[in-house]
Amino acid sequence: MVATPEKTHQSTPTPASDSSDRVAVLLMGYGEVESYEDFANYNEQALNLLTAKFAPVPTWVYPPLAKLLAMFDFHEWGHQHGNFISPHNKIFEQQREGIEKNLQEKWGDRVKVFKAFNFCAPFLPEQVIAEIKAQGFDKLLIYPLLVVDSIFTSGIAVEQVNKAFAQMADGKEHWVKGLRYIPSFYNEPAYINLMARMVEEKIARDLAVAHLPSQTGIVLMNHGCPHEAKGFTSGITESQALYDKVRDKLINKYPMISVGWLNHQTPLIKWTQPNADLAAKNLIELGVTAIVFMPIGFATENHETILDVDHIIHDLRRRHPEVTYVQMECVNDNPEFLQMAAEWANPQIEDLFSEQALAVNPELAAVQAQHHHDHSHGHDHGEHSHGEHSHHHH
Repeated sequence: MVATPEKTHQSTPTPASDSSDRVAVLLMGYGEVESYEDFANYNEQALNLLTAKFAPVPTWVYPPLAKLLAMFDFHEWGHQHGNFISPHNKIFEQQREGIEKNLQEKWGDRVKVFKAFNFCAPFLPEQVIAEIKAQGFDKLLIYPLLVVDSIFTSGIAVEQVNKAFAQMADGKEHWVKGLRYIPSFYNEPAYINLMARMVEEKIARDLAVAHLPSQTGIVLMNHGCPHEAKGFTSGITESQALYDKVRDKLINKYPMISVGWLNHQTPLIKWTQPNADLAAKNLIELGVTAIVFMPIGFATENHETILDVDHIIHDLRRRHPEVTYVQMECVNDNPEFLQMAAEWANPQIEDLFSEQALAVNPELAAVQAQHHHDHSHGHDHGEHSHGEHSHHHH
């Protein structure tokens, strides 16, 4: 009856095991509606966060527009797809568990992984961040996981985190003592290699027996991006770089490769081209007899990668029944992906543990802003008497 290892572990406190010295990793995805009542609410939040950044639409339009879109969604998911329930949330939870398991092998319970959904209660960022604070964490790693272009999408993630911080501010000292962020993994060699290998293995398994490599088309699908996003970086550069790198791994063996953007064809917006549908048509015109659709711009299955691609293939089959179509899955909870995703977090967690704690007094922000405001007036106008009046144009 010797003391259990846990006991002995606890009886020798090291400076590092201070209870406050823990890191919360916040994985962020969109989350997906699982009941029809939620559609309008989901759409309104999506319009507010996403569309507002690039569409010339006044905000009063959002609630009625969201209800209209919900009717379309309801029709598409309900009638055309037999009350389709998205597997997205379940997969995202498996990703959270797997990444946490990998991280805890290295860090133990000093690190815990939480998930937040941009658009779905009860996992809205403000709800989850309140929970993180309640559990006594004061160091946070923000980690958008769903969309690989991420710069635009995870800008939204940080926007929501900031909103939560603003709502929770109390007193002179901010509870967050350390903060890190992983913007994207579009250029991570491990991810790029995995994408290429998944495609090669699929072709070898299912298509190679009946189609020459030059007759085997590959559509690598990226998260669609608007070209004009009111000055926001929209993720095109990163997505394009991801596509180029995956294509480079495959093109010597399989020359027929195209990017295919999964766009939300919103009116008035110029989206990335070619979309996945047009990409496939182009390849068919070039003589392919089989096409593999591989999502590289999404790490988690969602209605775009499932339903939208399903529709595209359905339409293509009607027009080109002689072609073989293969729809591949996202990496989802592939153990190899969960391992690499944890690896990417390690250096940031390392930094959070080793750096000096932040000491931020939120009340000083307003004071600073005011001070700089007054200060700049002095500079702008010197001591001239007309200075008093000329500052109204700010």
